[in-house]
Amino acid sequence: MTGATTNQLISVSPEELKFQFEPEKQSCCDLKVTNNTDQYVAFKVKTTSPKKYFVRPNTGIVHPGDSCFIRVTLQAQKDYPPDMQCKDKFLLQSTIVNSDADDLPPDTFNRDSGRNVEECKLRVVYASPHSSLGHSENAFSQSSDVNSSQALQRARDERDAVLRQTQQLQQELEMLKRRRNRRSDAGFSVKFALVVGLIGLMAGFLFKLLMSSPSTE
Repeated sequence: MTGATTNQLISVSPEELKFQFEPEKQSCCDLKVTNNTDQYVAFKVKTTSPKKYFVRPNTGIVHPGDSCFIRVTLQAQKDYPPDMQCKDKFLLQSTIVNSDADDLPPDTFNRDSGRNVEECKLRVVYASPHSSLGHSENAFSQSSDVNSSQALQRARDERDAVLRQTQQLQQELEMLKRRRNRRSDAGFSVKFALVVGLIGLMAGFLFKLLMSSPSTE
């Protein structure tokens, strides 16, 4: 979860402390604390397991409308916790102060002194780096599948385009053949008519010659 927990005085983000847990290795998580008021707000961080965590700064003052970051470091642990479950809790207290003095009075967060002290509780979550790696590999695999599908679709589209062009060329070729055949037939008919006409003229001319020739009897 990456949301923010909002009180009247401050906002804290994220709303839980998440650590990548590996034995014999430290892990860090940063908290962003934002002052929602126009006054100086002091804060203090507490935890149920102070020996396991290193918090800097664990106390401080945030200027009006300003923000600061708190780094929480999980010290190196020998073994994985059972089922990767963690029962540790953090408590962030906040209250309005008069100035941004470096040293806070001991009773700054003491409600018995009549101060209005707000509290924000944060839980701790452990995550295995292998699960993050698996998630990354899964995301990469999904991305590869998407890219492969897109490439396959492009190849199919190109194949269909080539087939359409081939069919179009075949149709144009058939049309050209039919046109050529029609032109050849027309040429043959004209030539045939000319030949027939010439033969007719020659036959008529010969017939006239025969009819006009004097008889020998």
